[in-house]
Formats: sequence, C-alpha cells, structure tokens
Amino acid sequence: MIITDTHTHLYSEQFNEDRNETIQKAIDVGVSRLFIPAIDSTYLPAMLDLEKAFPKNTFLMMGLHPTHVKENVAEELAFVKEWLDKRNFYAVGEIGIDLYWDKTFLQQQQDAFKQQIEWAKEKNLPIVIHCRDAFNEIFEVLEDVKDDKLFGIFHCFTGNLEQAKQAISYNMKLGIGGVVTFKNGKIDQFLNEIPLGNIVLETDAPYLAPTPYRGKRNESSYIINVLDKLVDIYNLTPQEIAEITTKNSIDVFGI
Repeated sequence: MIITDTHTHLYSEQFNEDRNETIQKAIDVGVSRLFIPAIDSTYLPAMLDLEKAFPKNTFLMMGLHPTHVKENVAEELAFVKEWLDKRNFYAVGEIGIDLYWDKTFLQQQQDAFKQQIEWAKEKNLPIVIHCRDAFNEIFEVLEDVKDDKLFGIFHCFTGNLEQAKQAISYNMKLGIGGVVTFKNGKIDQFLNEIPLGNIVLETDAPYLAPTPYRGKRNESSYIINVLDKLVDIYNLTPQEIAEITTKNSIDVFGI
C-alpha cells in the first residue's frame, strides 16, 4: 500500500534529533511519498539536505509562506523566482493568505500570492494554498486569476461544505489532515458529500497531529490515523483510500 503525504515539513527543527528515524518509520508503514512545502529562504538548505538523504521519497516545493511575508518580501520573492528558474520543483507552495497572526501585511500577502500563482502558471506547476482566517481573501484572488492553468491543493482544508465546493471549482484538491479526526473539527460531518477524487492526504507535520496524538509533534507516519478516519467516512478499505488519494496526488504533482 502506497500512501502519499502531500504536505510535511520534515526539515523543521522539531525533527533535528530523530529526522532519519522519523522518515524511515513513515516509509515502513507505507508512507513513501513525501511532498515538502517551502516557508522562506532560510529553510532551503535544510530542504535540499532532506532531498539528498531521501531522494526517492521526498519531493520539494518552492514558495514564500504568507506568515513570512514581511518588510523583505521583495528579496524573498526574488529568491523564489531565482530557484524556480534554477531547478525542478513539484509545486509552488506553500503560498496564500494568513490573517490569524497578523493583518499588517495583507496587501503584500495578496500581491505575493498573485505573483507566485503567475510563476506557477508559467512553469505549468500546481500551487499549494495556505489559508487561515482568509477564505474570502483567498477566493477573491483565485477568482481574479482562474483559468485552465490554475490547479493545485487547498492545504489543510478547514472550511465548510460550501467553501469546499468553491475551492474545488478552482481546480483544487482538498488537503485533508489531522483536523478531520478532531471532535470539533467539523469537516468530518460533510466530507462524505465531497467525491474522494477531490481529496489528498496530508499531515502538515510537525503541526496538527491527529487524534490520539493531538497536541504532540506530528509525524508523517500519523497519516495512517487520517486514512483510517476516511475509511469510516467513505466506507472504503484502507487500500482503496490509499490508492485513490495517491492517484489524486499524482494528478496534481505529475509524479
């Protein structure tokens, strides 16, 4: 059984003590495809090291995370463009808008989001969207830029059914992770109304660990708990959930 974690920050400092063991643990339970989103320029060396250590299992993205859109946004975006032109990446991400922590740079976040979407289109790459307290703002941008070249993943989807359908209308798959296992997560209440062909699995490790690990460091191997929840929701076997969601990830990333 091949399982795909479409969003995992395995280069994070939280894995410095046991990174290789954690990745091997995931591979051992079938989580052999690990897609690695970018945050900002400071993390790229660690991402490249990760790829070098696990070249058959890790697939890198390039982008500027919205919470890292600050005064130096022009330099960071130049860095993203330089690396997109320099080598192969599998997506532009994670990009988007985050109004949970700070609204100071909303305009810069919107501009950076649009710019990176344009680069993704030029490279025929998917985008991986980060959205927190910003559904309206995200949809406003997507409405402006929608066309046949726009596609990707709405990472860590936590919206309602209507928002799920709207995200899918922009050629986005829904990234489903630990939140689906939370008692107050709510998305489990309507997910069965979304065809499984629109779903990919993710962990967002080291964040958002699923039940029963909630509050602890998340790991890619814990995606099994997400998969098991989808088994209940869709009344399919683990093998079927793994096959369909991995096929969906291949449709997005091209590998």
